Parts: sequence; C-alpha cells; structure tokens
Amino acid sequence: MYCRICGKEINQLAAICVNCGVPVGKGGTYCQACGNETNAVAEYCAKCGARLVRKELKSKLAAGLLGIFLGSLGIHRFYLGFVGIGIAQLLITVLTCGIGAFISGTWGFIEGILILTGNINKDSDGNPLAEY
Repeated sequence: MYCRICGKEINQLAAICVNCGVPVGKGGTYCQACGNETNAVAEYCAKCGARLVRKELKSKLAAGLLGIFLGSLGIHRFYLGFVGIGIAQLLITVLTCGIGAFISGTWGFIEGILILTGNINKDSDGNPLAEY
C-alpha cells in the first residue's frame, strides 16, 4: 500500500504514513495500490487500474467567497474541514457578543483572499481545491 500524499510505501496495518504523517487513505496525488502519481480528478489509476479512494473536491471559489463574506463565523473553515479553526473563529465572534467580529472577520477576509489566490489550496484531507 502507498501513501496518497507522498507516494511512499507504507505498512498495511499503519494508521498514518511515517514519511509525511498523513492518515492512510487521505489525499489524492498518488495511487494507494501502486504508488503511481495520478491526476487530481482521475477516478482510476492509469497504471494499475485501481479505483482511487477520493472525496468530492471542494470548490476554491466557494471557500474563498465564504471566507470573505462569512469569515467572522469561520464558515469557510468548516467547509474545508478545518473544524477546530472554524470553532475558534465562531467563538471569538459569539463569546465577545460581536465585538470580536472585527478580529475574526478580518482573519476570515484575509483567508478568503488567500484561498482565491491559491496560497491556501488544500482541504483538511490534503485534497486540492477545485477551480470551479
């Protein structure tokens, strides 16, 4: 079995890749059956024909716009699967009765721009963000 992020061979019983630390099955750059580099949107490996374990790709545009318009609530982070950071942004806004919304809103706005420019380009599973 091979890591979906770095392509290194990993033990069948391993829970994480010892090379990059990513949980087994997460990501989408390499085939888990043969280790061949794959296309981010491919359903099957071109080399061995194995069905690639893959989640639906998240939209870069949707994540960026959520960050810009709802960043103070951390909605963009929930969308990308970064629940802990999303909760932090939400709590800053709610627990300060909206006074901290300026801080978390600015934080979310900047992250929204970073997502749209490609500086933040992966979801919590390591999958690339789709361009649509």
